[in-house]
Amino acid sequence: MENKFKQSNTTISAESSFGTQSFPTSGPIGFTMTNDFLFRALLQKNNHVLKGLIGALLHMDVDTIVSATIENPIELGDSFDDKTFILDVKVLLNDEKIIDLEMQVVNHYDWPERSLSYLCRNYDSLQAGEDYSGVTSVQHIGILDYTLFPDHPEFYANYALLNVRNHHCYSRKFLLSVLDLTQTDMATEEDRLYKIDYWARLFKVTTWEEMSILAQTDSTIKDAAETVYVISQDKYLRDKMRAREDNIRSENAMKKHYEDELEQARQDNIRSENAMKKHYEDELEQARQDNIRSKNAMKKHYEDEMKQAHQETEQARQEIEQVRSENAQLLRRIEALEKALAEKK
Repeated sequence: MENKFKQSNTTISAESSFGTQSFPTSGPIGFTMTNDFLFRALLQKNNHVLKGLIGALLHMDVDTIVSATIENPIELGDSFDDKTFILDVKVLLNDEKIIDLEMQVVNHYDWPERSLSYLCRNYDSLQAGEDYSGVTSVQHIGILDYTLFPDHPEFYANYALLNVRNHHCYSRKFLLSVLDLTQTDMATEEDRLYKIDYWARLFKVTTWEEMSILAQTDSTIKDAAETVYVISQDKYLRDKMRAREDNIRSENAMKKHYEDELEQARQDNIRSENAMKKHYEDELEQARQDNIRSKNAMKKHYEDEMKQAHQETEQARQEIEQVRSENAQLLRRIEALEKALAEKK
């Protein structure tokens, strides 16, 4: 056994509320169940756990689940790569409904399109000549370690085809569900009634102490913990889980790289837009100042012309007054001469 999985303070076969537990009570687990290989291995190896999880997510009494058959199993011991590994777990429930489960921890920003693609692929199951009324109901359930719609966070959301005006359901045979592992605090009373919040915590536990506490709340969760321990003891399966972890780290690194590049491009675009805005604002201000100067110059020109015209008008008035004065004087002299001439006669 590798050191990573050795327990310094463990109690194998300890007593719990549901009998003897055959897994450690302390130490790190090694891999959480958000590891999609561990998630699939757990559901393939333990049908009781598969039924328990589906029962919780579908709000069903587990006793009503007669059968839950994985239709796309993988050989856990076979080699695979990122392209050949089957991510979703396709389950035929009670021979009448398809449940498609998928664990996803990396946000590729395409989950609505991806989940719809899986849902439609599974829904289109009729063979030639079969009646449409016999189409199998399908429900895709995404278990995400991120919030799909940040503006509308929800712990467990269900989506159906509805009339947008009166919300009448078009069909219950075509459903989408999303379990957000980061929003357990938003679990509703109904979510808690079916212990969906316990399953969410189970997927995220990192220590056997946490696992032991959860195992005391539900026999199916205890069964899941024991199966996880069995899987964790298999070196070959641990290598598979580690490969998936490496792949997730690589995806996160690539995502971070693209997000950084996108952010850099966004900042460059903002700077470019700001520079262009500043340029146009400067040009606009320059045009405004030029327009003000032009108006002021034109105003000054007209004021000068008006002043000049006023001065010229005043000068002309004074000249007219001078002429009138001179004419008056001339008339008075004429009158005086005429009077003097009349007196001589």
